[in-house]
Amino acid sequence: MSTRRQPPVDLLVIAKEPRPGRVKTRLTPPFTPQEAAELAEAALADTLEAVAQAPAARRVLVLDGAPGPWLPPGFEVVPQCAGGLDERLAAAFAGCTGPALLIGMDTPQISADLLTVDFAGCDAWFGPALDGGFWALGLADPDPALLRGVPMSVPHTGAVQRARLVEAGLRVRDLPPLRDVDTAEDAAAVAAEAPHGRFAARLARCTTGVHQ
Repeated sequence: MSTRRQPPVDLLVIAKEPRPGRVKTRLTPPFTPQEAAELAEAALADTLEAVAQAPAARRVLVLDGAPGPWLPPGFEVVPQCAGGLDERLAAAFAGCTGPALLIGMDTPQISADLLTVDFAGCDAWFGPALDGGFWALGLADPDPALLRGVPMSVPHTGAVQRARLVEAGLRVRDLPPLRDVDTAEDAAAVAAEAPHGRFAARLARCTTGVHQ
């Protein structure tokens, strides 16, 4: 008996325009605000390339700011709404009418294969981050209420979000845990995981450098 594979899902990327002083401020020091913005741009470009290579019904960049030359073709750009991160994530899912997978711009080591999810047999995909958050969230039925009120940017964000899914009766599958780029130590570790990407190349060119 053959298994019928579900059609591609909407792939969403939530991101900030990589401008000095607005992104990756925890990289400063050791990096300058300009270098931190360049690293953020490289991370975003690697992320968008992986999304562009993955099968998708729609590719959507949910952006705080304006798009730049780092944006490849084939993406819809929608502005982030006002409010906390939980509200902005909820609004991103509210714009979808079918299954959707949302990721951030902090994991440039992702691949198209990692983003190719199938909701046959499950209702949600959850990608935990090593810092206690999450790098990916997929919903077969994008219900914004599943995100509103979840405390964001705290060590237990991921645990609370996953528990919210389970308490709603959803069948949850887990993606591999990944490391977000927040600190210089994170940057070095992530570049080592994806040494051939734009992020690793940009890190190598930064004049300050990172002590491994």
